[in-house]
Parts: sequence; structure tokens; C-alpha cells
Amino acid sequence: MNFKIIYLFLFFILGFGFQSCKKEKPLEEYNPTPYIITIPKFFPTQLNIPADNPMTVEGIKLGRYLFYEGRLAGRDHPDSMMSCATCHIQSNSFENGTGYGYGVTGIKTPHVMLPFINLVFNSSGYLWNGGIYMQNPILNKRNLEDLTWMAITAPHEMLSDTNIAKEMLQNIPMYPSLFKKAFGSEIITIKNAGKAIAQFLRTMISANSKFDRFLRGEENLTPSEMNGYVVFNTEKGDCFHCHGTILFTTNLFYNNAKDTVYTDARDRYHVTFDTKDIGAYKATTLRNIELTGPYMHDGRFTSLQQVIDFYSEGLVWSPYVHPLMKKVNDGGAQLTTQEKQDLIFFLKTLTDNTFINNPEFSNPF
Repeated sequence: MNFKIIYLFLFFILGFGFQSCKKEKPLEEYNPTPYIITIPKFFPTQLNIPADNPMTVEGIKLGRYLFYEGRLAGRDHPDSMMSCATCHIQSNSFENGTGYGYGVTGIKTPHVMLPFINLVFNSSGYLWNGGIYMQNPILNKRNLEDLTWMAITAPHEMLSDTNIAKEMLQNIPMYPSLFKKAFGSEIITIKNAGKAIAQFLRTMISANSKFDRFLRGEENLTPSEMNGYVVFNTEKGDCFHCHGTILFTTNLFYNNAKDTVYTDARDRYHVTFDTKDIGAYKATTLRNIELTGPYMHDGRFTSLQQVIDFYSEGLVWSPYVHPLMKKVNDGGAQLTTQEKQDLIFFLKTLTDNTFINNPEFSNPF
């Protein structure tokens, strides 16, 4: 046996293997930092966080930048830039404070803006009609993650193309590394952009209003606020059926006796095709309601006084009115002037100044 030949053969094999190992560098470890949402006292413990988009520190950081990124539509000219924050303004509880929004072309949104607040506790659908919802738990998921591509392509918002938006972000120096830290790759996708923005939105929790401090024993309500609280939570005001719980919404959909004729092609009926949902819209949260007028899906009421007057004397019957509108045959709750005023004082205790000034939600640029 020629040991020299065997030795050279083994040396060649080992050397080749060593060179191969040197050429194939191990991939950099992708290890984002888990982010645990702190659930406020008395709040629900069930959170709407999809399994394929867990909360991470890196994802939230990226989402915050993207939320305020004016070039998200794939344009960098000052006259055509638009971000999520263009319409969802922190000082208005991430609603625009004027009602309808307008896209880059001036096209009006179908309904008035909805605020971004406590969305992580909602699993029954987003938008006024719940059009973004979990149609199928396996095959066709739709959730907050879908808001990004919808905003980019919608004619009443950014009116752009997701490929153009993706290319723009890819060429902005800061983003490839942020995407890599959040999702393990410098290759930017709108899917991952949507995941990041959704993570950021889920951190927007409001739980430090005067009413919250009252519940925690840190502050007292005035006699008028307390009386409004009683009106709200009893059959006298009949508010709590749709706006109950600590969230001040059931996150469900109701025809609340505003009209007798219904022509809106974006009501709840056009999502479910159930005739019971004709003219039905989401019962929006009353948290920060002082900041989020005008009110109703079409912004028909400009003040809380007008809203309370409507529920007190302005209800109109139709075959589609929700059964919880129990006072429709009386035209409303028939509140006294004092009860109305007390109710307004109570609703203003739901304003959370900590939320609208939280630096963690502000523009990072």
C-alpha cells in the first residue's frame, strides 16, 4: 500500500473541505428582541396579535419610522409625499380632527377618519364597516397588516403602486438595515412594511384618562361627571349597550337609527350581505371622543352636544334599526338639559393627554 498517495489524497479532501467552509460564511444570526405589551389594569387580556407577526422592539421601531415616512407612496417630491401620519395625527388621537381625509389627488375618503387607539384589543374587524377582518383563519387572513398596501394603492389615499413604494424604500439608506434587524433581510417587501406598521399601531394603548385614574383610586370625579357616568351606564342614557366595557366600545356594528333610507355602498351590509346589517356601522370607541370629531361615519355631527341631542330626541325608526336602540319609538332617551351636560362632562373624562403626548408615538424624524 502506498501510504504517501493515501496521505496526499486525504490532505486534498480535507483542504478542499476547509476551503469550502471558508467560502460559505455562516449567516448573521437574526434575533429580534421580543416586545411584551403591558396590559393596563381592568383591560381585556386577549390581544389581536397574529402568530406570523410577533411583536418585537425592532419591528416597532421600523413601523414607527414607516408610519411617518412621507415617501411611503414611492414619491419624494414635497407636493406628492404622503404618510400614514398625514391623516392620523397624534394630537387628535391619530385621527385628523377635520372629518374626511383627502388623497394626494384630492379624492375624498369614503367615510370620516377613524382614530388609531387600542386597536390591539379589537378582533372583530377594522374600518367603519369591518371590511378588514379575519375572513378565514387559515387561507385568507386580513388584519391591520393589510392597511399599508391598501393605503398605498387606494385612490383616496396615496394612489400609488406597491412595487414603486418598495423600490423607493429600498433606496433610502436607513431602511435596508432596519428591515434586516426587524425581519432578517435587507430586501424590502411591502408585506414586511405592513407587519412593522401594524406592530407600531398595536402599541398605541390609551389607559390614563381621568376616568382611568378614577377607577384606580387616584382621582375623584366631580358630582356632575359622576352623574354623567350614571346616565351613561344605566337605561336612562342607554349608552352602555354599544359603548360599554373599559374600551368604551363593543367593537361591533349597529344601525343606530340615523336614517330611514340607506344608499351607502360601504355599510356593514356590503361586507356581510346580511340584511340586518343595512345601515350599520362600527360603534367607535368613546375614548378621546372629545378630540375626534366630527362624529358618525359621515361626520354629520360637529359637536358632542349634537350627538347627545340626536340620541336624546333625534332617533328615527326603520326596519333595520338595531334591537339595542330600545328608545327609538320615543325618538330617543329624552334627557334633560342637565343630564345632557353631565353626560358631556363625563365623556370628557375619557380624554387621555398622556396618550396624545406620548413621545414613543411621535414623529421619530
